[in-house]
Amino acid sequence: MKYVFLFFMAFLTTCMEDDNGIICTEQFVYGLNVTVKNADTNAIITEGVTVTAREGDYEEELMNTLGSVSFVGAGERAGNYIIEITSNDYQSYTSEVIVVDEDECHVIPQSLEALLQAN
Repeated sequence: MKYVFLFFMAFLTTCMEDDNGIICTEQFVYGLNVTVKNADTNAIITEGVTVTAREGDYEEELMNTLGSVSFVGAGERAGNYIIEITSNDYQSYTSEVIVVDEDECHVIPQSLEALLQAN
């Protein structure tokens, strides 16, 4: 019972209510989550890879944190993105348009798995 109470209290402290009665978490949500793999071996690639999201004049290099298998970006930013992936060891990759929508609280994350061909 003690753990249920602690969970409930943690939930309450991470939520807020606006004037419309909508409850949103204070979590920061990334709109794009990109996993890059070798097309021949299906191995995940994170080293020596640059992943860039573009929408019109907006450009952002997606982040890969230590130990993560994916690149994230477009934090709380809805939009229509094209993902470009470059590497010295692989052929460049350009995605179709990826639409990141949002609801009343956050963006709705979109995932992409990109398979790169070795040079």
